[in-house]
Amino acid sequence: METVLATITTFLAASIRMAAPLTIAGIGEACSERTGVINIGLEAIMLFGAFCGFMVAFWTQNAMLGMLAGAFGGMLVSMLHAVLSIKCRANQNIVGLALNFLALGLTSFLFLKAFGKSTVLPTCPTVPSYEIPLLSSIPILGKALFSQNIFVYIMLILVVGFSILFYKTEWGVNMAAVGEHPRAADTAGLNVFGIRYAACAINGLLGGLAGTYVTLAQLGFFMEDVTAGKGYMALVAVILGRRNPIGILLASLLIGFAEAMQFQLQTMGIPVPSQVFSTIPYVAAVCVLLFSIGKSYDPSALAVPYERAKR
Repeated sequence: METVLATITTFLAASIRMAAPLTIAGIGEACSERTGVINIGLEAIMLFGAFCGFMVAFWTQNAMLGMLAGAFGGMLVSMLHAVLSIKCRANQNIVGLALNFLALGLTSFLFLKAFGKSTVLPTCPTVPSYEIPLLSSIPILGKALFSQNIFVYIMLILVVGFSILFYKTEWGVNMAAVGEHPRAADTAGLNVFGIRYAACAINGLLGGLAGTYVTLAQLGFFMEDVTAGKGYMALVAVILGRRNPIGILLASLLIGFAEAMQFQLQTMGIPVPSQVFSTIPYVAAVCVLLFSIGKSYDPSALAVPYERAKR
C-alpha cells in the first residue's frame, strides 16, 4: 500500500512540475487576451525568456537573477508584439508567428556566438526545492504540492491572485470591458491602449518566467528550441481553460499528466521508438482541444485592432 501511495505521489508531483510553465505562461496570455490582444508568439516569449535566464544565470551563477532576466526578456518580446499589434495595427496572429521564427533563429545564433560549437553544453545553476513545514506532511498532496521548487509556488500564487484580479477587482472589469467593447470603454473614460499595453507587459513577464523554468528548473542548460512547443501547449490550456486561471491550471495539469506519463513509459523499456512517447503530450493537447469545438468564449474584440479615430 505504501508503495502505491508513493508512486501516486511521485507521479502527481511530476505532473504538477510539468504543468507549472504552462499555467504561468497561460495566465499571462489570458491577461492579454481578456483585453483583446491575442499573442500566439507565446513560444517566442518563453524561448527568449529561457535564453536570457540561462545566460544571466550562467554568467552570474545566480538562478534568481536568471529568473528576473528571463522575465524581462519575455517582456521585451511581448512589448514588441504589442507595439506592432496595438500601435501599428498589424495582424496579431501574423506578428506572433513571425516572432516565433525570429526568437528561434536569434537565440540559436546568439548562443552559438557566445559558446561556439561544442559537444558539451554549458550548464547553469538551478533552483532548489523547498519543503513547506506542516503542509508538506499532508498525505499524497503534501509532497506533491508543498515540496516543490519556487516556480510551483509562484504558479499557485498566480492562480489565486489572478482569479481575484479578473473577477473581483475594478481593473479586472476594465480589462473585460476593453476586450468586449473597446469603443464603449473609451467613451466611458478608460485608457484602452494603456490597459492593453499593461496586459501585454504582464503576458511577457509571466511568459518569460515560464521559459526560465525550462532552463533553471528542469534542465540546467540551454539548447536550440529548448521550449519545444510549450508555448503552443500553453495556448491550448488558455483555450480549454476559457481564460480562467483555475481552468488553465486544470488544463495544464491534464497536459502535464500526459508529459509525465511520457517519461514514465520511456523508463519501462517498452520496445517502441522513443519518438512515439515524445508525441504523447502533443497528442493530448490536440485531444483536449476537441472539447472546445463549437464553443466560443472569446472576447468580442479579440484580435481586432482599435482605431480611436474611426467611427
